[in-house]
Amino acid sequence: MTDTVAHDIETNGGRSGQPGDSGLLADPDLQELIAGLIEHLSARGESIATAESLTGGLIGAVLTSVPGVSAIYRGGVISYATELKASLVGVSERTLAEHGAVAQLTAVEMALGVAQRCDATWGIAVTGVAGPDPQEGHPAGTVFTAVARKPPAAGGWDDQHTDSVVCVRELSLTGDRAAIREQTVRASLRQLQQVCGS
Repeated sequence: MTDTVAHDIETNGGRSGQPGDSGLLADPDLQELIAGLIEHLSARGESIATAESLTGGLIGAVLTSVPGVSAIYRGGVISYATELKASLVGVSERTLAEHGAVAQLTAVEMALGVAQRCDATWGIAVTGVAGPDPQEGHPAGTVFTAVARKPPAAGGWDDQHTDSVVCVRELSLTGDRAAIREQTVRASLRQLQQVCGS
């Protein structure tokens, strides 16, 4: 499934307060969301792993701020440099050459790759432009988020005979670097919640 979100996701969940990392870590809505993920995924014996580019580890930091997350969180990879998306997460060189680091297919391959490399059920990936300068022709605020279920060992995610789940979204976010990164964290965790049905 592919979605395009072309609106501003409110910074700090629409509440007043300090934006930025400390606000994310103390956000009661995100804490509740993650607690729900822990409950539902652990009951099914499922796990998650993260592949982050523009957020630089913020998704992992928010996840690990909640007690009990070790029941579902396997770990994550920060693949900020383009070449590390290939060497650490498994994005194909062809995808990077043809589509670039900020692309829908790149996000999908990051999510699938981190799930496989961390032996997790689900992979979450984010790639985009935090700004202020554009990248690869994309303006600041262009972000791709992906959630993917690791396919069975017998087939790949694009094998028509396997039951894979892949959800990728394109976001058009506004604000400064901190706001764009914060909105990306919120959007990716909500996407995981929606896809996993918790």
